[in-house]
Amino acid sequence: MALEKITQVTGRGVYVPGDDIDTDRIIPARFMKCVTFDGLGEFAFADARAAAAAEGTVHPLDDPRFVGASVLLSGSNFGCGSSREHAPQALYRFGIRAVLAESFAEIFFGNSTTLGMPCVVMRPEDLRALAGIIASDPAALLTIDLLESKVSIADMDFPAILPDHAKEALVTGRWDAIADLLEGVDAVRDRAAQLPYMAA
Repeated sequence: MALEKITQVTGRGVYVPGDDIDTDRIIPARFMKCVTFDGLGEFAFADARAAAAAEGTVHPLDDPRFVGASVLLSGSNFGCGSSREHAPQALYRFGIRAVLAESFAEIFFGNSTTLGMPCVVMRPEDLRALAGIIASDPAALLTIDLLESKVSIADMDFPAILPDHAKEALVTGRWDAIADLLEGVDAVRDRAAQLPYMAA
């Protein structure tokens, strides 16, 4: 039951600067009382967005120039802190389809991959260059090419790193482990029927 093969992600970008942006900042704990992940998107970065508004500034996610952006850029150790799956779920439901950063927390990275949301590592200087292009032209489209390991924008290419295991899962459409398990149910039942200790 292979899912969509994700070889490229194209969209407008939004830069949320900062290192060590943790999962509580991405989705504050009080919004985790939900039964499903539906509706979490509106609460992505809720406290940071509210703090910016209180200071008379605008958080990047609320900036009209970047409304509808689907590629989020940030700093190092993105998604650190608690292992809550709600963080990538909130970003995905906000409309983010890929994250570019200097590095990622391991559990956040894994949870994002199982959503089909690539987390791509880039050099700090290349992220700064991308952020500058986006600031001057918010309509510019970024294309993340997982097969070619690059990010393209405005006729420029930047190297991008995605670990082999994540790349293989995404480009083959096998990024959802639960879907893989469900696909193998019949094989498991057939094998169980051959085992004498599984007989009823």
